[in-house]
Amino acid sequence: MSNPQPTALPTDRVDVRGPRFAAWITTGVLALVLIVAVFSVPAATVLLALQAIVFGLGAAYGPKRSPYGRLYAAAVLPRIGAPSELEPVAPLRFAQLVGLAFAVLGVLGFAAGSAVAGAIFTGFALFAAFLNAAFGICLGCKIYPLVARFRNSGDRAPSSPSA
Repeated sequence: MSNPQPTALPTDRVDVRGPRFAAWITTGVLALVLIVAVFSVPAATVLLALQAIVFGLGAAYGPKRSPYGRLYAAAVLPRIGAPSELEPVAPLRFAQLVGLAFAVLGVLGFAAGSAVAGAIFTGFALFAAFLNAAFGICLGCKIYPLVARFRNSGDRAPSSPSA
């Protein structure tokens, strides 16, 4: 008797638990950045830059191929079983892009010698990550439909009036 193979998830959808797992790791990293910044702004800058790279990979390649997504797939998913709920990838990629923007602004703030600016932008990213981790509220995902609507409305050519 053979074990049934798990069915592959559609490429445009992802297990909802994966991004929440990633958000918990991100929350921990960003909280650590703020703690480290009290003692060493250069160390906090490097740590935040590493998190920015993680955000960038998530934005570019999607949640399944991001470092935290790969960790989830390898270490967590086999232990908890198949997902019962899926969510679209596009809003998650946009949320990673928003996280990347905050992280880059935080790195720039720290690098410019403004620990306050670096901490503020890190705090914004931390707030968003914690909301997703603890409550399943993805702020970037909530903003995505509005951005997509504006982007799509700009694609339409203006119609000429009929004579």
